[in-house]
Amino acid sequence: VRFKSGANAVQHVESGYCRGCRGQGNARQQIYEFAAKTGRMNHYMTETPMLTYGNHGASYGDVPDFPYHCPQCNKSFRQLSQLMQHQDSKHGNHNMLGY
Repeated sequence: VRFKSGANAVQHVESGYCRGCRGQGNARQQIYEFAAKTGRMNHYMTETPMLTYGNHGASYGDVPDFPYHCPQCNKSFRQLSQLMQHQDSKHGNHNMLGY
């Protein structure tokens, strides 16, 4: 599948319909953990996620209600795709993730 933008690809995964991340809650958790592990995403996170270890291996815990924010205007976002669309349209950052 081809997407017009990175935000569209992330939006597809966030929907929960992507075969790799079944379910919206699981997809949201997987994207949050990806963002938490990606160093260049740190300034887009509302709080620094802490890696914890438990019975099911390593985890970054529950996803906060609004885990992402825009460092330019400090607006908060529930979904990474929303932040990416905002960065693209309001601040001209077309390649936020660096891909």
